[in-house]
Amino acid sequence: MSDPLPHEKGFHISWDQIHRDSRALAWRLDGRGPDDGGWRAIVAITRGGMAPAMIVARELDIRLVDTIGVKSYDHQTQGEAQVLSKPDDAMVGDGEGVLVIDDLVDSGKTLEVVRGLYPRAHFATVYAKPKGEPMVDTFITGVSQDTWIFFPWDMALQYVQPYRGTD
Repeated sequence: MSDPLPHEKGFHISWDQIHRDSRALAWRLDGRGPDDGGWRAIVAITRGGMAPAMIVARELDIRLVDTIGVKSYDHQTQGEAQVLSKPDDAMVGDGEGVLVIDDLVDSGKTLEVVRGLYPRAHFATVYAKPKGEPMVDTFITGVSQDTWIFFPWDMALQYVQPYRGTD
């Protein structure tokens, strides 16, 4: 039997679930910053980190939020990570007191590139796969390496036939 396709071993995340898990991430990060327990800024890794970063920023009352654009996937194929855009260096510096937030760490390639730019930042993701766990400081839920996560921003609601009783 061949290996399952990414959609065959999927973990579907709803908007409610990403909201709950992102709030849990905020609670885990609360009081752990270097500035009397607070954080001075958030850098969201786009695109997936934007929704969790917004929720964490709200929960922790962080007003300085920016993004770093990193491309590491072309549809469902992972390639070399490349930085497309980044915050002003004066704002982020070496990352001290900054939360870098993404939705998921998979292989860790994206976080490795960003960690090279901001070595003193705290890296947090909502979900983590085993290969990427060493690159993240805080995460909420671990998933197996061969699981494809379907995020709500990648999905559309539609009717699905039931397994039984279609008559």
